[in-house]
Amino acid sequence: MRYLCLAPPFLVIATPAAAQLRPLVEPPASAARALSGVDVFLLNEGRAPAPVEAPATIQTIAQDGTALTLELIRSTADTGSVAPGGFARLRYRLAPVVRSSASRVAAATLATSGEEVATTGRGTASGFLGRFSPFEPVYGVIGSGDAGAKVQLSFAMQPFASTGPASYIKVGYTQTIFWALDLPSGPIRATTYSPEAFIDVPVDDGTRLAIGFRHDSNGGGPATSVDINRFYLRANKSFALGSGWRLDIAPQGWFYVGGQGAAGNIERFYGYGALGASIEQRDGIKLALFARGNPVTRLGSAELFASYPIKRFAGGDIGLYLFGQAFHGYGEALSDYNRADTHARIGLAFTR
Repeated sequence: MRYLCLAPPFLVIATPAAAQLRPLVEPPASAARALSGVDVFLLNEGRAPAPVEAPATIQTIAQDGTALTLELIRSTADTGSVAPGGFARLRYRLAPVVRSSASRVAAATLATSGEEVATTGRGTASGFLGRFSPFEPVYGVIGSGDAGAKVQLSFAMQPFASTGPASYIKVGYTQTIFWALDLPSGPIRATTYSPEAFIDVPVDDGTRLAIGFRHDSNGGGPATSVDINRFYLRANKSFALGSGWRLDIAPQGWFYVGGQGAAGNIERFYGYGALGASIEQRDGIKLALFARGNPVTRLGSAELFASYPIKRFAGGDIGLYLFGQAFHGYGEALSDYNRADTHARIGLAFTR
C-alpha cells in the first residue's frame, strides 16, 4: 500500500478501505535528515475504532524540495487499533532507491559478501553520499572596490549510518575565501577554515538543540596564525507562519578553550554569543541575519543575506538562487578580527 503525502497542506491518496485513517507527515528538512527517521501520525476521523494498516511506504516532499520515499520501521507499527478521534504514531525513514534491475543484481551480489552497498547518493542509510547535507550557505558573490569576491563552501555529514541516537552526531566543514579582484594579480587575500563536530538533537516539532566544538583558523604560520577554539550551545526554533512562510530563530553561546595564536584578545570583538534569524517563503524570498558581538566592548558584527530562486523569473529549475550578502563590523575574514569593514556583494548560491 502506498500513500502520497505533501505538507502543508496534506494530500493523501489512499484506498477506500484505509480512508478512515488519515496519515499526516511533517516533512524533514532534507533527505539526510530523513535518515534519522520521520514521525507519521495516523488520524482516525471515523466514529468507530479502526485497525492500524500502516502503509509500507509514503511519499513526501522535503523542505528543501527533494522528493522522498519513506519506508515503515516495522517495530513502530505494533498498534492494535485507533480509537475514534485518536491517532497512532509511527516512524518512517528514507527508503533505499534502486534505479535499475542491473543495479539490484549488483547490489545483491555484493551484499552476499557482507559489503555495505550505496545504491545512490540518497539511497540506503549505509550510503556514504546520503549522509551529507547542506550546512551554511554555499555561494559566490562579488562587490565593488576592495569588497572583491567572497566564496563559501560548506557541508555537514552524519558519520554513523544509524536511526538511533548516533544519528544526532554530525561533523561540519565550512571554508570561506576572500578574493582581492581589485588588485592587478587578483590574489586570494584571506581564507577562513572552520571544521566542527556537534550533537544536534530534536526536542519537539520545530525545536532543536546542538552542542559542539568548532575550530576557526586563517591557516597562517606560527607568527600570523589566528585561531579560535570554542565549545558552543545552540538552539533553533522554527515557526510556521502560514502560506508557506517560516521564521527561524537560533541563539547560541560559547566559551573559548586553548590558544588563539596572534589573536589573544579576539573575545573583545567576537564576544561570547550570537543570534541568527531568518524568514523565508517556500520557493520564494529568504532573508537571514547573523549577528555576534561583545556587549561590554560594544564591538561586533552583523551579516545579512538575501536570496531568491532563479526559477521564479528565468523558467526551469536550475537549482540556483540569486544571492546578496552584506557585512558590517569586525572580522568578516578571521585575519581581520580587529578591523572594521562594510561590504556588499551580489552573486549566486547553490544553498541558502
